[in-house]
Amino acid sequence: MKKSLSIIIPNYNGKSLLEAYLPSVLAAATHINMPFEVIVADDASRDDSVTFLQENYPEIIVLINAENKGFSYTCNRGIEVARYELTFLLNSDVRLTENYFDQQWQYFQNEDTFGVMGRIMTADGSRIEDAARILFRKGCRLKANKFYYSKDPKDNSTYTAYLSGANALVDTKKLKELGGFDEIYSPFSSEDADLSLRAWLLGWKCYYEHQSVCFHQVGASTKTQVKLRFMKKIYFRNRFIFHSIHLTGFRARIWPYYLLLIEILPKVLLGKSWIINSYKDYLRYSRQIEVSKNNILSLKTKYHSKLEVQNIIDLINKSVTEKPVTYL
Repeated sequence: MKKSLSIIIPNYNGKSLLEAYLPSVLAAATHINMPFEVIVADDASRDDSVTFLQENYPEIIVLINAENKGFSYTCNRGIEVARYELTFLLNSDVRLTENYFDQQWQYFQNEDTFGVMGRIMTADGSRIEDAARILFRKGCRLKANKFYYSKDPKDNSTYTAYLSGANALVDTKKLKELGGFDEIYSPFSSEDADLSLRAWLLGWKCYYEHQSVCFHQVGASTKTQVKLRFMKKIYFRNRFIFHSIHLTGFRARIWPYYLLLIEILPKVLLGKSWIINSYKDYLRYSRQIEVSKNNILSLKTKYHSKLEVQNIIDLINKSVTEKPVTYL
């Protein structure tokens, strides 16, 4: 049941995080007793990250961006060179338990599995930060901020709307077929939701395993590097892009008006003028949005998929009603 493993860790000025968390990653990888590789994709760090890796972990593959490109681009460089059956996408600020992968191999017995993620706890273990997500609509918006997990410890059929980019174990062949993360979302935000939804639309399932536990130093990889205002601008710009790509039918037709009247105008009236910059930036991506939409349609044609987002919503919701779950 075990498979070989490529671990991809994006890094930007994260020497202290690598010092703290790489040992746990290597311990978990060694524990599987299968071939593995660790690839650190460095996004033009200005600290001593690369030197630290080269001096202390010569067995790790280090890829170096010539300039800072953001999360999607950086992860994709690692995905391109990944050699093994499964790829583990991991943030540099995550500590793994040694047996982290033990409960995850079973999911890949199914041909239609795209990937599985584990339970993400806060660094001190006091609460669950991320679990399985339910997909639902709120007006024109697609939301996945309702968390749940199955009360049955042996349940291996808990769906999640998307796999967190912080700890996603995925089928390498399928990941490469999707082209990795869509770099339209660079430098960060929404890329993991988009990747998982594209997989779902091809009929590839995303799962959550509650017995696999890791610990996340919340915000450590970004909050000291970018200002809050810039983060908000990018977050909302990418949310607009995500919906433009994935909305279809009537909702796609009314989206431009919904966006202005429901998303932009209320925030402007509340004095949140920064949203205008998000909107202006979003408008510059119209051509790239069409490319992303066409890429999805091409893959759906290739895999003979007629699935739509509503089918994914219905499937996840139906599965939740058929098992005992805890909502967070």
